[in-house]
Amino acid sequence: MATVGTGSFNLGPRLMLTFAALIVLILGGNGLVVLQFRTTYNEAERLRGANEQLVAVLRLQANVLSFHRRLDDLARSMDVNRLVAEAESLRRTLREQIQQTRTVIANLPSGTVVAPSFLPTLDTIDVALPGEIDAIVELAKSVDWGAIQPRVAYELSPNEDQTAMLVDSINRQADGELARTVAETRSIQRRILIIVPATALSTFFIATFFGWSIARRFIELRLEERVVERTRIARELHDTLLQSFQAVILHLHAVTYILDRPAEAREKLKDLVEMGSQAIAEGRNAVLGMRSSTLTKNDLASALATAGERLASEQNAGSPVDFRVVVEGESRDLHPIVRDEVYRIASEATCNAFRHSGANRIEIEICYDNRHLRLRVEDNGKGIDPRVLDGGGCEGHYGLLGMCERAKLTWGKLTLRSKPDSGTRVELTSPASFAYAKST
Repeated sequence: MATVGTGSFNLGPRLMLTFAALIVLILGGNGLVVLQFRTTYNEAERLRGANEQLVAVLRLQANVLSFHRRLDDLARSMDVNRLVAEAESLRRTLREQIQQTRTVIANLPSGTVVAPSFLPTLDTIDVALPGEIDAIVELAKSVDWGAIQPRVAYELSPNEDQTAMLVDSINRQADGELARTVAETRSIQRRILIIVPATALSTFFIATFFGWSIARRFIELRLEERVVERTRIARELHDTLLQSFQAVILHLHAVTYILDRPAEAREKLKDLVEMGSQAIAEGRNAVLGMRSSTLTKNDLASALATAGERLASEQNAGSPVDFRVVVEGESRDLHPIVRDEVYRIASEATCNAFRHSGANRIEIEICYDNRHLRLRVEDNGKGIDPRVLDGGGCEGHYGLLGMCERAKLTWGKLTLRSKPDSGTRVELTSPASFAYAKST
């Protein structure tokens, strides 16, 4: 069994690889630049987080000092009513300031390293300072002003020292982040200065090569077009002139046996003259790229039936051949290119069956399916030698090769199945979207 796949338009490996390299280079270069900017953004976010953390701890330090001064002023006034009245305001203000600081810490940019002692310091202040307010209020109510002043001076100092150390730690952290950001930014600048020119130069050279490849491919396509046209003419000559003159030779050979019957020989010679004229007309049409007149009406079944009947009439010996054309589905107009190529494939397969298979039954089936156009030529003859089938035909004969080439032009799949003494089956399947003519 031999199979020919669907044909396709090939841009050429060099052009496709160059285009792919150009796209990869452009995307890769832009991706590297975007990556550098993303790294810069992350570094800037880390620096912003360190600065916001520093601002938050400085505000906390200022709030603790302000709390200390205000509490000290109240203790020095020795006014119990004023101290009791303002204690709740102090406690509420302190709670709001601590909550604001917690919110700032929670909303720092992702990747910001929060100082390990920051939150524990907040927790200590949140517990210790309100407790000091309560203790001082109780001392004021007992009119023990001598104990209040030292308590304010010494009990609040550890909190101030702790916030001062926290400020120093976070300040060093911010300085480190700043130095790191400056160094990384300079490194990114150097990388960008390398990436952008390298990408631009590489893109220019590859784009130039791509343009040269396109021009080269156009030249190759023009050459391929000339080769394809020469191959088409060779197929047309094979399927028209050579087959027609082969039939003429067979008839001339038959005439030699009836020369003793002048009247019959004269009629046979007239048929030969008509066949010769038809062969010349077919050859002229093939060379000029014109379509066979049998397909003018786009009736594929009728054209194949006519061709088959002509071949059957050329059989001069042996038992008669049961030849028929079967159509499945509603007949549809075919695209001119597909119509001609399908006709030539079927004609070649039918001609081979009549002349070489020794079959007594030959059938052509045309199936108009919604998805495919399917052609089948089948006989019950002696089959094809597997070596010939695997080799694509006999040396010096181009019938099988021509059928395969024509199948590609229909974007179809050609399958040949044959076994010794079991007949031959040639089947062509072409997609409906390409085979059927578009309605206007």
